[in-house]
Amino acid sequence: MLKGLAITPPILGRITIGKLVENNGKRLPQKDDQFTITSQLQTKEGWIHHPLDEQLRSAQEGKLRTIPIRLLFSDPDLNLRAEYALFDRQTARPLCVGDGEQCKRRTQDGMVTLDCPSPDGCPLAQGGACKPYGRLNVLIGDDDPLGSFIFRTTGFNSIRTLAARLAYFKAISGNRLACMPLELRLRGKSTRQSRGTAIFYVDITLREGWTLEETLAEAQRLNEFHQATGFDQKALDKAAKAGFANGAFEDSAEESIDVVEEFYPEAPQTPVGKQEPNAPVTLADKLQAKSQQGQPEPPEPESPDQAAPPPADHPPQTPPREAKRA
Repeated sequence: MLKGLAITPPILGRITIGKLVENNGKRLPQKDDQFTITSQLQTKEGWIHHPLDEQLRSAQEGKLRTIPIRLLFSDPDLNLRAEYALFDRQTARPLCVGDGEQCKRRTQDGMVTLDCPSPDGCPLAQGGACKPYGRLNVLIGDDDPLGSFIFRTTGFNSIRTLAARLAYFKAISGNRLACMPLELRLRGKSTRQSRGTAIFYVDITLREGWTLEETLAEAQRLNEFHQATGFDQKALDKAAKAGFANGAFEDSAEESIDVVEEFYPEAPQTPVGKQEPNAPVTLADKLQAKSQQGQPEPPEPESPDQAAPPPADHPPQTPPREAKRA
């Protein structure tokens, strides 16, 4: 196995609650109040819809707000990986990921492990450069038992709700999380901070029409069937854990470009032509210089997310990215 390369679940498509739209030659994030399931292919018009999108949408009168799912793993932390993440806005490369206690950071001297004070207490996280970033893998349909669809989010409401649901479902099912028939559901709420505007986030619930007892009974039946046919769930979880641990950063260089464009468009960057003569050129250089100086940079102006929170977990419209697409 190649060291430094995270081995992640095979991806068949993407689940989003927003999209990128072309506006005067700029690609801008646009919120939505429903799910969209896409393939991994995109054209200049955007991502191509997966056949499952139309199939599920037609059964819900055109608005896709619930998706029947199963989970790949019984360990909640394998299904949902959440971390604080900082990307270089100019190169789209991941530079630092942390959990609030420790972080792995790419520097001129290679990968280092440092204390992680979380974005609120980190001088490098000013202006939205670092924020929570979650990835959820789910199974849709029965065509590929190991091929998953990925939902990415930087929304705190989605990450917190999904983490809680996965932990609870694992507990009440007797560690049979991967055998439970569940449902991905889009929810909305409004707060004083959102000024009455709906904020949409993602939840995992029982499937519509199923009781908790029926769901648990089906999980037990499927678990017994797996054991009888030789399906080793514990071995699958162990293999997935080793694969994730094989690399410092989960997203590949190609994926990072799309992630930065969609979820980190407002991260600060030094405008071209305004660097000091001997100033570091990339964010990695800046991080290295700051760590040596021990002095934080002046805070960036308050971002639109802070002044008026977005009405969805998907990021609001912001200035376009400067990094070139691969």
